[in-house]
Amino acid sequence: MSKATAVWLIDNTSLTFDQIAKFCGLHLLEVEGMANDDVAVGIMGLDPIAGNQLDREELDKAEADPDYELKLKVLPSHTAPKKRPGPRYTPLAKRQDRPTAILWLIKNHPELSDSQISKLIGTTKTTINAIRNRTHWNISNIHPIDPVALGLCKQVSLDQAIEKAQEMKEKKNAGPDHQSGLKMNSSKGRSQ
Repeated sequence: MSKATAVWLIDNTSLTFDQIAKFCGLHLLEVEGMANDDVAVGIMGLDPIAGNQLDREELDKAEADPDYELKLKVLPSHTAPKKRPGPRYTPLAKRQDRPTAILWLIKNHPELSDSQISKLIGTTKTTINAIRNRTHWNISNIHPIDPVALGLCKQVSLDQAIEKAQEMKEKKNAGPDHQSGLKMNSSKGRSQ
């Protein structure tokens, strides 16, 4: 919220300074300074009702109850559209860092699949395979560097991918042991 909204609320409502400060994201002393004309001198007030930030009913509730916190009106047009999954754009300056990040992921997290590495860094599986097989054209100059430090992915997405890969590995390890145990028992029964 802007200071102009706070100025309008101070001039045109009976809200407490604390309510105005919380709604506008300002410090309480700053709102008091606005009321005393020490701060924000010359700023024209901006009507939050006309600006479609508040409803009149919300304002009336807050004026009746000094402990009530004003809630910003959420408009469907103001919500961000869902991000579509797809290839990400990597700036030209960071594209040269992709192979170093791939090498770091391959060395430090071998449980990650090629598709997970591809999604994290935004590269192709051919590049990943070339680095894994050490057939990349520039392999002698590639040194492993953390992709988070390079800014190619976020720590949260890296942690999620690692966690998912470990869960898949555990499921894979749990499944064959059980099945191979059954096969061994059945083969022992046949030989006897």
